[in-house]
Amino acid sequence: MEQDLNTHISHAFNDDLIRIRQMTLDMGRMVEHQIEAAVKAVVAADTKLAHRVEYDDFRVNHLEVTIDGEVNHLIVRRQPTAIDLRFVLSVIKITSDLERIGDEAEKVARMGASLAGMNRPRDNYQPIADLGADVRDMVRDAITAFETYDVKLARDVLRRDQVVDEKYEKLNGACMSSMSTDPRDIRRFLNVLWITRSLERIGDHAKNVCEQVFYFVEGTDVRHPGTRAGEGTATTPPASH
Repeated sequence: MEQDLNTHISHAFNDDLIRIRQMTLDMGRMVEHQIEAAVKAVVAADTKLAHRVEYDDFRVNHLEVTIDGEVNHLIVRRQPTAIDLRFVLSVIKITSDLERIGDEAEKVARMGASLAGMNRPRDNYQPIADLGADVRDMVRDAITAFETYDVKLARDVLRRDQVVDEKYEKLNGACMSSMSTDPRDIRRFLNVLWITRSLERIGDHAKNVCEQVFYFVEGTDVRHPGTRAGEGTATTPPASH
């Protein structure tokens, strides 16, 4: 990167950046846990766990509002430029995607609570567990890429989104086929469709986080075809207190 975020004339400015960065990491780990718990609630028919995920979504929403306030105050007080400005602008977009990940995890948990009282398939929703593990790992690695400024890891997450999309399409097709052959369980199949759709969207949001990593580390936009991002090595991220 152009400079180390840990080096500023103003120590207060540096402290502001570190605090915002740490809150964003905390939010990322929180939604990662939400995904894992939501999928577990589906597979284990655990309604208590499902309701806990729903409750945790309020905490995620509150943290997004807190980070937004910190970022807005920093922009007004410090008037960041160059890499610092890219960083805070990226944080705004990253936290928005993390909040939406939390929303999708809450939907998975809500559908899981509904499925708990219905007939269960022979596979015990293992395909959902597999897809959930994939998107959870994408979110985990996207947050790690943000934490360590690792554009190579971010690029790997972008590639894995295609695999998630393919699994989603396969599950979606199988579910639609089952609905036509066994209409007695149509409500259950609809819930499964909503769950897999939410998981696929979580993968999309993880991809968005990685695109912001490219933006603030290298100043490049990889959202559009034909845009190339360099393979440069990032400097050391600011240390947490």
